[in-house]
Amino acid sequence: MPSWKQVLGSVVAFLGVLLGIAGIAYAMVDIPDPNKAAQAESNVFYWDDDSQMASTGGETNRQNIEFDQIPKSMQDAVIAAENASFYEDKGVDPMGIARAVVNMAKGSETQGGSTITQQYVKNMYLKQDQTLSRKARELFISIKVGAKVDKEEILAGYLNSAYYGRNAYGIQAAARAYFDVDAVELSVEQSVFLAAMLKGPNLYSPDGGLGANATAEANTARAKERWSWILKREVETGMMTAAERAKVKGFPKLATKKSTVAGQTGYLVNTAKEYVANKLNIPVEELEKGGYKIYTTFNEKKVKAMEKAVKATRKDFLDDKARPKTDKNVQFGAASVDPKSGAIVALYGGAGHDKGHYTNNADTRGVPVGSTWKPYVLAAALEHGTVKSDGRPISIKSLYNGNDLSVIKDQNGEPIKDNKGEPFRQKNESTRPWGPVTLDKAMEQSINVPFVQLGIDVGLDKTRDVAASTGILESSFDKGNMSNASFSLGTSTPSAIRMADSYGTFAASGAHYEPYSVTKVVKDGEELPGFTKPKRQAAMDSDVADTVTKTLQNVVKNGTGKKVADVGFPVAGKTGTTDKNKSAWFVGYTRELSTAVTLYRTDPAKGELLSMNGTGGVPSIHGGDIPAQVWKDYMTDAMKGIDAEDFPEPGDIGEIFGDVPSPTPTPTETEEAEEPTKEPEEPTNTPSAPDPTPSHSCEQWDPLCNNDDGGQNAGQDGGQNAGQDGGQDGGASNTPDPSGGGDNAGEDNGWFGRPEN
Repeated sequence: MPSWKQVLGSVVAFLGVLLGIAGIAYAMVDIPDPNKAAQAESNVFYWDDDSQMASTGGETNRQNIEFDQIPKSMQDAVIAAENASFYEDKGVDPMGIARAVVNMAKGSETQGGSTITQQYVKNMYLKQDQTLSRKARELFISIKVGAKVDKEEILAGYLNSAYYGRNAYGIQAAARAYFDVDAVELSVEQSVFLAAMLKGPNLYSPDGGLGANATAEANTARAKERWSWILKREVETGMMTAAERAKVKGFPKLATKKSTVAGQTGYLVNTAKEYVANKLNIPVEELEKGGYKIYTTFNEKKVKAMEKAVKATRKDFLDDKARPKTDKNVQFGAASVDPKSGAIVALYGGAGHDKGHYTNNADTRGVPVGSTWKPYVLAAALEHGTVKSDGRPISIKSLYNGNDLSVIKDQNGEPIKDNKGEPFRQKNESTRPWGPVTLDKAMEQSINVPFVQLGIDVGLDKTRDVAASTGILESSFDKGNMSNASFSLGTSTPSAIRMADSYGTFAASGAHYEPYSVTKVVKDGEELPGFTKPKRQAAMDSDVADTVTKTLQNVVKNGTGKKVADVGFPVAGKTGTTDKNKSAWFVGYTRELSTAVTLYRTDPAKGELLSMNGTGGVPSIHGGDIPAQVWKDYMTDAMKGIDAEDFPEPGDIGEIFGDVPSPTPTPTETEEAEEPTKEPEEPTNTPSAPDPTPSHSCEQWDPLCNNDDGGQNAGQDGGQNAGQDGGQDGGASNTPDPSGGGDNAGEDNGWFGRPEN
């Protein structure tokens, strides 16, 4: 055993070595030139052919100002919020560094706990690699800066180099970007707001940011909370008296956000940025500092074709001046994905950042998909069978009762009860009594009753599993309807990107690829790891996928999607329209390209979906008309020069089962039932505590309902809030909040009178 003297000597020697190393390190580091070290580079984005798409960020929106030009209100707010001991400390926070080291060891974020001096040093280097060597270098430079640089110079340097959002680097650019004033003119309210942005503009800027949690609504709530907290903190630290706090006015009004990125480029850039930030596991703010070369999957010709298709339809369909009450705030969104790889080749996100529309309509979360959900119910039945088939797969020729207002039964054969204890009756969009119909026919005419009953018979969990296997994110499932009969009618809210990618699984005979938007990233001349193409996943048996495709081909040939039947190449697709006509969809595909188009209307003040009844001067909108027209125009251009493959013929699958209703007269093809005198009540129990709300999205006399041809379906109202998909859709991690079918193909040449292309 060594003596205590030997142990003590060893410890002293070890500490001496550490001090020696620290001394050498301290002596070797230099204080960087802030005018050189803090200059941000641009990020450069490339199309799929490696030609340049856009260059963003960089030092174009940065201007240094002197300390005396920074208002005292800004200085106080930042010090109170970030580092109350700024004027007394030595420039470092040992405990904060220790936490960062522990977090790095755990693989967690290293942010937080730094002094203003450390953050200033970090900003100057603009290298946010989360490594011990960088943290050590930051530590020694911060110590030297704290010892040799004046505190006022440090504070000015920090505020001049920080990123505030809106592409603003430094306090002067931020004051102009958010309030259209010079920094010296900032009010107390405005100064506190900008201090709040230093927490991270992606999650705190009221404009919204990238990711599912960075909606404008969520960010605004966070910003207001932090704004109030900083004012409270100023009182606690003596930067402001309680009397002065009482005189502070409310949360400041922001200037309109401006963008130099025009058209669809802003949405493409943001989608790619979010994908890169997720893959590299870095904050979006770090990516904003620039220096990255990002190679995307976006095809310039297809993006332009999609934008052209939307603009042509918008011009023919909408008239804001003649019909302001119905035609304003109508939004189009679309996405196109390669089914054989998951590559996102085109997006339509809205009018453009330069027009003040920042929400990416292709990446929304909150627009229910309606009857475009029914193929997942069918696929679940083909794969897993039903309680009536003892779990054996069933055929698309199986019979289900299609009569309007039919009673829906649970898996024990007992009627599901409404909230008055009466048997729940599901509403079709049309009153036509179909009697027993095949599932193939029910899909063709988008009849609600068969799919609501089929969803219960299969098990709603099976439908959810199938949808998830094709790339639908569980976060987009309608949580309020997870065990509700109406879940089968499309109350869930995937984005257009996810719907296009998901239907691509059917196009690829059951193979699924996660959507992606970036193929390569280069930084400082080196290609960064983590951007290999997504791997193939077996989502379902090929015969199941090909049988769904055959059914959806019939939808196009003979049913609600026949507007696109004459495009000249093999097509499969499904229409979707929701309760109260709040959204309409068309999702269709070839073997080479899967495309989803959505149409909805929002209340910008409340962030809610509005009915489109009367929009465009017609009683109601369906997925088979406006969205289908956009889809057709785009796909006609996008498929030029492509030798389209035929869809494979599926093998025989499933057994034919019959579900014959109680004896009722079987109408002739032109016979219709009388309109019911009252709406059915909500059910109160299903196998898993359901709560479907039967609805009816268009009236019997509505010409777009095409009642003579079997009518369409009304879904359930699955949510009202419009917001951003941020987050997970190929670029989003991948980010608006109506359901069921109600689909009609309309006239073959487009009901609004524009000739076919």
